[in-house]
Amino acid sequence: MSLKKLSRRQFAKITGLSALGLSKSSAEPSRADVSKASAPGFPEGFRWGTATSSYQIEGAVNEDGRGPSIWDVHSHKPDTIADRSTGDTACDHFHRYKEDVQLMKALGARAYRFSIAWPRVFPEGTGKPNPKGLDFYDRLLDELLAHGIEPFATLYHWDLPQALQARFGGWTSRDTSKAFADYTAYVAGRLSDRVRHFFTINECSRTVSLGHEFGSDAPGLKLPRAQLNQVRHHIALGHGLAVQAIRAHARAGTKVGPAENAVSCIPAIETAANIRAAEIAMRELNGGYLTVMLEGKYPDAYLAQAGKDAPKYTQEDLRIISSPVDFVGLNVYMPDHYVVAADNISGYTLAPFPASFPHMDAPWLRFGPETMYWTPRHVAKLWNVKSIYITENGTSGTDQPEPDGAVYDLDRVMYLRNYLAQLQRATSEGAPVNGYFLWSLMDNFEWVDGYEKRFGLYRVDFDTQRRTPKLSASFYREIIARNAVV
Repeated sequence: MSLKKLSRRQFAKITGLSALGLSKSSAEPSRADVSKASAPGFPEGFRWGTATSSYQIEGAVNEDGRGPSIWDVHSHKPDTIADRSTGDTACDHFHRYKEDVQLMKALGARAYRFSIAWPRVFPEGTGKPNPKGLDFYDRLLDELLAHGIEPFATLYHWDLPQALQARFGGWTSRDTSKAFADYTAYVAGRLSDRVRHFFTINECSRTVSLGHEFGSDAPGLKLPRAQLNQVRHHIALGHGLAVQAIRAHARAGTKVGPAENAVSCIPAIETAANIRAAEIAMRELNGGYLTVMLEGKYPDAYLAQAGKDAPKYTQEDLRIISSPVDFVGLNVYMPDHYVVAADNISGYTLAPFPASFPHMDAPWLRFGPETMYWTPRHVAKLWNVKSIYITENGTSGTDQPEPDGAVYDLDRVMYLRNYLAQLQRATSEGAPVNGYFLWSLMDNFEWVDGYEKRFGLYRVDFDTQRRTPKLSASFYREIIARNAVV
């Protein structure tokens, strides 16, 4: 499932902050606000931020030498995007980044997760870098840091240079894994003076399944099982090579890790047996990516299930894939499975979801706040992970403005309150979660849903590019100010 000093009058006019209690004067949490916090809250120094990605918000797809990505090509094909839109303009963040940084500041956010567009930096995917490729990110980083917002950069959020898809077949080839490492080395060398945290690859799981199995996402492939597992292996290899590139080329102290939409396994009833069963399921069902990264081997159950379709790899591949990371990023939206202990070969049963199971505006987004407790808890325990970031969490909503222009997105407020209460439970029990990035700062191009699904704290009128804060923006601002669920 990205962003860059306006006068008080201009800012209020553009964002409409006064509509929901987010005036310029309230951009910074006051001492009075913070003093209202009730114990227990989140740990001191907990990073609160928002998240975006390059293709979803930047626009300017033909500016400053940027080459086409697989999403440029995919979105222009007929009948691929629900509303027949593209990311050609999106939120026009490329030109409006300063305004968007002010939106973050108005929330009181102190961190921002964005992604770098690989085809801006290497239009052909490899070879000579584009001299203007990182200029935009230089400007963005300087603007963020000038306003006290810490940048967290994602190196790959699905916008693969189309040239690599055409030349190598994209992630079907190990050559793309190597190209990703070269791109990472260049970016880390240029930006690690200001970016201290890099995420390698966002959501391998979706890239593999929707992009290469079902064909709905770019590059729109429907591969047989053996090739699909090989794609997953090449992405994992790309992650490992990128970790090594950062160690070799970034400034000392730069931290790196993945950002994955882990298959979440929740004990259906909180008993010791069900909790253990959920842990087993979590390890096995993430066997093709998260487990191999953190253990350096594919689980026996994963290989047995794959059979003759298991990926082809070397022991050196596994060593690279499991290069030590500094943290793990987790995109947490919903429960994938509720688990019950069972007397069978696996030790667990996955309970089926009834048709009446609650969901949010997007039919796929099942409502299960406890996912936010169990997912980081499982990851920390299973793999002895000492640092976790929630790299995405949020929900779409209909978000229709009222006659007065206000957007009362109570469904999103409800969703966030419940999920963040479970995250607060986790951190209060010692789960090593150091930050949370809400998806998303503003409405954007939501992949195959186009602009029909809105995940933002700020509503974007895509005709005028006006940003308007929703009720959830006020809610999130209060959470940040108190460092506790309200």
